[in-house]
Amino acid sequence: MPRLSTLAKLFAADYWIVLDSVQFARRDYQHRARLAALDDPARQQWLSLPTRLPHGRPTLIRDARIADVDLARRRTTGMLRQHFAASPHWPALAQALDPVMDAFATGRTAAVAQTSTSALLGLLGWKGRILTSSQLPSRTGRSERLADLAAATGARSYLCGTGGMTYLDPAPFSAHGITVTPFRPPVISSAPSDRRISALWSLATLGPDPVAALLRTVAAGHGALQPV
Repeated sequence: MPRLSTLAKLFAADYWIVLDSVQFARRDYQHRARLAALDDPARQQWLSLPTRLPHGRPTLIRDARIADVDLARRRTTGMLRQHFAASPHWPALAQALDPVMDAFATGRTAAVAQTSTSALLGLLGWKGRILTSSQLPSRTGRSERLADLAAATGARSYLCGTGGMTYLDPAPFSAHGITVTPFRPPVISSAPSDRRISALWSLATLGPDPVAALLRTVAAGHGALQPV
């Protein structure tokens, strides 16, 4: 259930490459999201998928397993309904999230995470393509890997978040003729200043159409949304 800044960056891109071939990180957002109450966004709660690492700490994202599939599905369904069922936009959100509940049957944490993101992108009308890093050739260095993956799509620009800009080496991208473009996330005046919450709060508060309009404006500002 990605944050709005993450969803906006993906929406502005023609390709989203799911980075499933790197080590799983328990303290990241790979298996959890912050849900905020509709009437009080400062009141937040973690939604987490209990995750088992078959190969210990070196386990790759694609190999991480949900520890208790049935319990995780029930808890996810219950928490989403608890936080957002009072929204007039809940029926559309619930319908869009149906595939997420089906993804639990795979037993893979990554499948649920990817499906939740693609479901929200679909609700917003994104027309891009989704690839996975495990299916594409790339080097192992952090910047080299990302540059190689971007080059595999024929990209001319790589959208980089504010966190990535602090460590990314532009040289491997330049070697591929790719420009590293800093991504400026959207600001919603009625949203809480805490950018860590899931985009579900904005979708449930404003509705899918206004959020989609906002993200189209953000994408246009980055010179993105080229024909796919």
